Amino acid sequence: MDLIATGEPLVAPDDIQVRVGIDLRPGTLTLTRNGEKFAAHHALVLFASVHGDPWAAQEVKFSATGPDDKTVALTVDLLNDAYDGPRADVPDAIWKAVALAATSAGDVGITYAPPGRA
Repeated sequence: MDLIATGEPLVAPDDIQVRVGIDLRPGTLTLTRNGEKFAAHHALVLFASVHGDPWAAQEVKFSATGPDDKTVALTVDLLNDAYDGPRADVPDAIWKAVALAATSAGDVGITYAPPGRA
């Protein structure tokens, strides 16, 4: 390996973010923007915890295929303008995708230990 690393990494405790990506089954989520329909196939949800507050879904970025068969990215802000609660006009289907991401993150049960040195 050509990389040298030094230091003792720490996480900034005032704003921790986690991104969870999930693949969506084709045909299960259709997004409509300006009358155009897009078939979503991936959702990347950003969860954040600010100042130790409970985790909140901040935004979701969808990868979707448009009517011209080109892939586009569509981002939905999930927090209201004051950043103190959920945005009221987010469709239920998007919240279901966010819940799937949150459930997936918890269900995977990832644990990690650095590899042992011989």
